[in-house]
Amino acid sequence: MGWWVADLLSQNPAMLASWIVWVIGSIVLHELAHGWAAIREGDDTPIATGHMTWNPLVHMGGLSLLMFALVGIAWGAMPVNPSRFRGRWSDVIVSLAGPAMNLLLATVAVVLAALWATYARAVGDPLFTNVFAFFFTGAFLNVGLAAFNLLPVPPLDGARILAGLSPAFARLVSHPNAAMISLVAMVVLFTQGGGVIFGMAEAAAGWGVRTVTALLPGGGP
Repeated sequence: MGWWVADLLSQNPAMLASWIVWVIGSIVLHELAHGWAAIREGDDTPIATGHMTWNPLVHMGGLSLLMFALVGIAWGAMPVNPSRFRGRWSDVIVSLAGPAMNLLLATVAVVLAALWATYARAVGDPLFTNVFAFFFTGAFLNVGLAAFNLLPVPPLDGARILAGLSPAFARLVSHPNAAMISLVAMVVLFTQGGGVIFGMAEAAAGWGVRTVTALLPGGGP
């Protein structure tokens, strides 16, 4: 297996463009969702730090963009100050907002893929196939990002959600050795579990497109 850019480019340049647009766009919207939720819960840190912007450089940073260039996947960050949150469940709400945005994007992409597959066949190839691939890429990528971020491993959103719900887990992740354990767990997840998670996400997105297509007028068998 070679460099992911060369691999996708050799398969279909439209797939490369789709992947770049969806990865960067989904990360930016994921982080903005955290920011919007934090502001709603009483914390203006996202505004004060200049992170309420559509600029991916602000959300991803140089290291994340370098990782994206090397392996095709990246991450983002949204600074928040939990001490400013108003509610008991504010940290959980803010942490859930990012994965919820990914699921919303996945849902929109699934519906658009189904609509395109049902009503745009007259367009013909390669446009028909390329546009469908764009929507389907957004669907399975965002399902995968939501699933990955909901894993209870710091610094993923799932760990913050569980810590907000379970004081025992909150104490566990605040242990001095937790950072090292989390780093090892993240490396294992990324190298061993990433393919499994995104493989299942692709299957889930395919099921979603078929289900919505079957519900559309003229989309059934």
